[in-house]
Amino acid sequence: QVQVVESGGGLVQPGGSLRLSCAASGFTFSSYTMGWFRQAPGKEREFVAAIRRDGNRIYYTDSVKGRFTISRDNAKNMVYLQMNSLNVEDTADYYCAADANIFGLVRTQAAEYHYWGQGTQVTVSS
Repeated sequence: QVQVVESGGGLVQPGGSLRLSCAASGFTFSSYTMGWFRQAPGKEREFVAAIRRDGNRIYYTDSVKGRFTISRDNAKNMVYLQMNSLNVEDTADYYCAADANIFGLVRTQAAEYHYWGQGTQVTVSS
């Protein structure tokens, strides 16, 4: 069965770093665009970053550009989100998701993603 499992969340001080990992199984990982989304308390889920199946196209939301880096390892069925210079506005539950679009598009709408993990909590606080 399909499994998408995030890890690496936690409590970090402003200016700190975290690396989120996402382990996927049960589907052909290398054929999927992979994305990270987040949802802060009381807010809607928002797009953070996505990476095309071959890793050659990446897209970030403006608020994380220059601070976050998404990457993937198709041999290990893993996708990562390196988060640097974290600030309190980054506090949220972070979700990994898989999009099976056949054109290899990098999409930002949550509704386009087929498989989701349960999320990992990131808290940025002093």
